[in-house]
Amino acid sequence: MAAHRINREQARELYGGPLSVLEAAASAIRYQMHPDRIVTYAIQRTVNYTNICNAYCSFCSFYRAPGHAEGYVLSDDEIMRKIEDAIARGATGIFIQGGDHPELKIEYYEALLRKVKKRFRVQCHSFSAPEITNMAQVSGIGLEETIARLKDAGLDSIPGAGAEILDDEIRNLISPMKIKTAEWLAVHRVAHRLGLRTTATMVCGFGETLEHRLNHLDRLRELQDETGGFVAIVVWAYQMGRQQPSILPHESLEHEEYLRMQALARVYLDNFENLQASWLTVGFETGRRALHFGANDAGSVVLEENVVAGSPDSISAGEDELRKQITMAGFTAMERDSIYSRRAASLRGMAGVLGQS
Repeated sequence: MAAHRINREQARELYGGPLSVLEAAASAIRYQMHPDRIVTYAIQRTVNYTNICNAYCSFCSFYRAPGHAEGYVLSDDEIMRKIEDAIARGATGIFIQGGDHPELKIEYYEALLRKVKKRFRVQCHSFSAPEITNMAQVSGIGLEETIARLKDAGLDSIPGAGAEILDDEIRNLISPMKIKTAEWLAVHRVAHRLGLRTTATMVCGFGETLEHRLNHLDRLRELQDETGGFVAIVVWAYQMGRQQPSILPHESLEHEEYLRMQALARVYLDNFENLQASWLTVGFETGRRALHFGANDAGSVVLEENVVAGSPDSISAGEDELRKQITMAGFTAMERDSIYSRRAASLRGMAGVLGQS
């Protein structure tokens, strides 16, 4: 590890070894990259502008099929009220995310971003790779034009949502109508080329093997070698409770397995600067432990979450509670922005309402 990038065989050996060895290895990498004992976090709000989606993922209970009575598209006024409320509660970033809507074209998203940027001083860390691919297809334009137009309209960065496991054997099982591995990677490759930073995610617990997970890590590591555009990786644990079709496991990922996978990701992805702990899905106790398994970030204060089936801790946790948890784990809490820049002193002053028009 000290002199060379680990390969798959070494990763298998490390993953299957004592948990204490994984913990030590991940911590060593973490302190090489971040020698201080600061753990960052963000205050962001998710705005789910629509739940209408034509991807029909087996694990998702949020979406509604086109034409469903419970389907919605929020009005611009509703979206603006949510953002204004979020800023009043300390948010500095907005995560606009929805389904793969079959009718909304690029002009809708451009107008929405411009309206947000005209009214608010806030970071737009928004739209997943599946959404962006869908926008391009519905609009009849190329991926590069789509992302360039979103950036010009005010998009600041792109989240890593929609990755799940970047292996088409698993994707064809759990979400056969969703974008494939190469398409997800293409969105992030183009975004990086156009100067947009992005994050990456990995969701474990769909019944995938370690080899599937290593395929995922390999693809992220290779793209990061190529572009350097990823700012962070988040390892999630798939949660039961929203929808449990027969093709998926009916038991949640064991917390030790989550910690092992997070630690392995920290060691394997030696070209990723930041690793976020997933307290939202595993709860505070394991979330605190995760900060000793390579993570230098504790994620976001959750002001609204309709998609991820979170732990009971996430229902009422605010900024004070998250800072307390970081302190209890033995670290110093510091706020960051959506692309992991530590600008705590100026973040709140930057975010705000610019006008009412």
